[in-house]
Amino acid sequence: MTIPEPPQTPGTEATPKTENAGPAFLPPSAHPAPSADTAGAAHTAPSAHTAPAGAPVLDEDTYPALRTPTGRGALALDGAWHQISPKYVVAEVLLRLILLVIIAVGAYAATTLLAQPWPWAWTAAGVIAVAILIELVILPRQARAIGYMLRADDIVFRRGILWQRMIAVPYGRMQLVDITRGPVDRAFGIAKLKLVTAAATTGVEIPGMTEDAAEALRDTLIDVAEMRRTGL
Repeated sequence: MTIPEPPQTPGTEATPKTENAGPAFLPPSAHPAPSADTAGAAHTAPSAHTAPAGAPVLDEDTYPALRTPTGRGALALDGAWHQISPKYVVAEVLLRLILLVIIAVGAYAATTLLAQPWPWAWTAAGVIAVAILIELVILPRQARAIGYMLRADDIVFRRGILWQRMIAVPYGRMQLVDITRGPVDRAFGIAKLKLVTAAATTGVEIPGMTEDAAEALRDTLIDVAEMRRTGL
């Protein structure tokens, strides 16, 4: 026996049947609420500003900040010659001019205040002044003759015009790398780097380096020397 289908209203279509219906969506009120333990754990996180145990003791009653140099990465041991900054000549000229003024004041004080014979005081001051002026003339040439080279196993340093000196210091023999900045050096942004070894005659001083170059060379020498001492 055939069951007749119900008549359809014109303008409407039959809705197809869905055999595999998906899961029914529950209303918001039907979802289970999170438990108190889960909610508390979700909002509990360790504080990012928690200081280490020893930090408050070390930083108590101290200056608020410490000016430290920034690491600039290791330099290449490329075997190329590097020279110093021209600001070294300007700083040295300024220091010698100050020395000339001090000598002139000392000679004047010796002849007037101490009642010394003026020829002796001014003659000694003149001889020293002439020596300083000669040094000022050859100072730029001496500065251009200063250089250093980073090789695979050592650093080579050279200086001098008539009496030239060239010395190679193995990285494994270095005991101390020191950076010195005087008041005039800080004004011109330069520094002097000193390498200390076990032998006193093999010490090297590289003057007139920029502050960035001195710090980068110091960090590189320390890292390479540590690797050479450990045999890596």
